Amino acid sequence: MRAELQPGSAPARRMSFTSSPAFVYVLVSPLFLILLAYVIYPLWETFVASVHIDGETTWKNYVRFFSLEHTANLEALWTSIYISVLSVISCGIVGVTMAFLLERYEFPGRKILSVLALVPMALPPLIGVLSFTFLYGESGIFPRAFKELFGLAQVPFSLKGIWGVVVVHTFTMYTYFFMTASAAIKGLDPSLEEAAASLGAGRFTVWRRVILPMLTPALVASSLLVFMISMASYTAPLIFGIDRTMTMQIYLSRTNGDLDMAAAQSTILSIVSVAFLLLMRWYQGARNYQNQSKGVSVHRTEIKSKTGRYISIVLAFIGIVILMLPILVLVLISFSVDGTWTVQILPPKYTVDHYLDLFTDKKTWRPIMNSLELSAIATIGIVLFGVAAAYAMVRLRFRGKTLLDVLIMLPWALPGTVVAVNLIAAFSEPTVFSFNQVLIGTFWIIPLAYFVRHLPLVFRSTSATLMQMDPSVEEAARNLGATWWYSFRRVVFPMAFGGILAGTLLAFVQCIGEFVASILIFTPRTTPLSVAIFQKMYSFEFGTACAYGVLQIVVIIIVLFVSRKLTGDKAGTAV
Repeated sequence: MRAELQPGSAPARRMSFTSSPAFVYVLVSPLFLILLAYVIYPLWETFVASVHIDGETTWKNYVRFFSLEHTANLEALWTSIYISVLSVISCGIVGVTMAFLLERYEFPGRKILSVLALVPMALPPLIGVLSFTFLYGESGIFPRAFKELFGLAQVPFSLKGIWGVVVVHTFTMYTYFFMTASAAIKGLDPSLEEAAASLGAGRFTVWRRVILPMLTPALVASSLLVFMISMASYTAPLIFGIDRTMTMQIYLSRTNGDLDMAAAQSTILSIVSVAFLLLMRWYQGARNYQNQSKGVSVHRTEIKSKTGRYISIVLAFIGIVILMLPILVLVLISFSVDGTWTVQILPPKYTVDHYLDLFTDKKTWRPIMNSLELSAIATIGIVLFGVAAAYAMVRLRFRGKTLLDVLIMLPWALPGTVVAVNLIAAFSEPTVFSFNQVLIGTFWIIPLAYFVRHLPLVFRSTSATLMQMDPSVEEAARNLGATWWYSFRRVVFPMAFGGILAGTLLAFVQCIGEFVASILIFTPRTTPLSVAIFQKMYSFEFGTACAYGVLQIVVIIIVLFVSRKLTGDKAGTAV
């Protein structure tokens, strides 16, 4: 009798542990520990550094910040918020309009536009600023061409100031609105619009009262991302002459050795960013509309008017040129000989040496290898903890779930400058979280910054995929005797693979293009590609800088292409 009971008793013990309440906390406690160590602790250390000066606790940095006598910091805060809000509005208008036109209407040139609409995703912010400077800056190709063409004493126009920054932000960031809005528009039920129209609502009313509310979750997610990236923008304000932004002030404070003031500025920037995150989440909760009907998603309407088709062809051609010009100009200048392009409209001499150096010169190749290595290490960590956190949030029940959600989303609200300053404040000395090592100045600090910055990407994409999965499939596997780990590995993970891969590839792309955090914590030995591009540009080696940029774009395009091929529209869920 005992012999018959023994085989069944071992599985019973395994099942009793994995199904017990304690098992849930065994799974989620490492997540809390990681977030505590690398998000909360660095934030706290930055705040402590801002108020603990010369062994005393004082608020003098915050008094200086809000002083009406020396208004540089207040002007920087206002300018950063102003630029970020303008960027959200302009990116929203461009991204949602393009998504609506390309998803709702069939016209000549639509297919190629749909492909090229994602081209700016392959332009990291630093590269986008470079290309727009070469095209539309004061000494750019188009202003110089118009000056020569019309015999003018000065260039007739150029991108500069706040509007130059907003234009660059719009071009490089509208894709976040475009991707999420496209996915949402594809799922809209046309019967809702038909019902509104039959009740006498005009097109504008239908758009404002029916379509836009249904897009609220997509718009909120995109607004958050664009706002945070804009708040973290460093290169665009620098190049276009905006001296007083929060990122510039933090960078100047650090380079001038005023570390406690940099900590205070980072703390205030964190508060503003987190406040915007909470505002957007409140708005989404207050205004979110769900599609309750079971209608078929909308089909594209073909433009049959002859005039309309001609207009659409012309506009599509203009759109293609605008989308491709920044990349084409980078390719052109990457072949130019350094130091020869001065007052000419186009570079006068060309060479392929820059590309040969990328793969033959160890000094030139090193930043490329650094970026790939740093990004790969960070992405592995992001996947491990992002997937675990998403599974815990969607599938498990435990106390502290809301806290975990807030902690995971917190890095989403922190600009790269703040993340870098937080890590500097936390790990300039040995701590238990750094295994009693000083991380600043080491190889590991940059992957850690990338990990903190981009963890929400995999978390959000995996969460969205798990929410769409029927939990009864996993329950069936468990009822048939599968352990928790076996059912997760053989059932949950394969079904959620599309969303996980989408977030993973986007996180890898973001890590490769990360500049704002890198510029504060890199060392000569760990210089990533984005910092190398910045250094080459400021030493007037434009050809080498653009060759780096083209290589970076090629890598990102390959990653995005693979992402869309393997996951389709699920790539947008990572936003």
